[in-house]
Amino acid sequence: MSDALIDSTDSAGGAFHIASAGHALLAASLIWLGALGLAKGTFVQIWQPAPSWIPAREAIAYLLAIISLASGLGLLWRRSAAVAARVILASFTLWIVLMRLPNLFYQRPLVLVAWSFGATAVMAAAAWVLFVRFAGDDDRRRLGRIADARGVRIAQALFGLSLIPFGFAHFMYVDATAPLIPQWLPFPVALAYLTGGTFIAAGLAMIVGVLGRLAAALTTWQIGLFTVVVWMPRVFAGTLSEFQRGEVVASFVLTAGAWVLTESYRATPSAA
Repeated sequence: MSDALIDSTDSAGGAFHIASAGHALLAASLIWLGALGLAKGTFVQIWQPAPSWIPAREAIAYLLAIISLASGLGLLWRRSAAVAARVILASFTLWIVLMRLPNLFYQRPLVLVAWSFGATAVMAAAAWVLFVRFAGDDDRRRLGRIADARGVRIAQALFGLSLIPFGFAHFMYVDATAPLIPQWLPFPVALAYLTGGTFIAAGLAMIVGVLGRLAAALTTWQIGLFTVVVWMPRVFAGTLSEFQRGEVVASFVLTAGAWVLTESYRATPSAA
């Protein structure tokens, strides 16, 4: 992998800085998550499900909201971008270790538990890519491979792993997925199975490193089109339930994360 993926930050001081569309979209999504969390005083969708045994739930929900908001704003300034990416990477990684992985062993249904793991992993992988992109020379010397192009490759594989439960959820819950497809699209059940299969295939491609760039790009389009085609008409019609409003936020945030991962392949060939 080329070191062209690594964007040095030494030359532009602390100026307002947007490195790419994915960078801007992820920063905006984090700001949105933070604002929603502060407004609601509870865990927003990307942090859900939050186990009932969590102590000081309201305080932790506000803390996560503040972290999301501050990190999203921090990503927009060159001098603070690496720190912001590191903070959000640490937050999502801790959430995976403390909340998501234990759930895989005692909560059911397993597919939905794995889906929540995947959603958190997408955000951790995207934050990892941005941290590598904005890391300075000191970060790379101190942290080694997690802050260089090898770290990006690990993040890409993590993104691929996160897509597999998305795909299986389409197969296990086709009765809930197919009705979401607009009526003007034919064969909704077949489309639900097709999108599930493409998630799994794309995830495997990114894990093994074959056609990863193509897989990431198509996945980003798929999640983005789902946001536009499935959720936006319901938003404008005002027919969303409280749960579905959370799903809209999650879909937007996952699109942003997928976009960042797709951009991470820009300097690499399509096949490993």
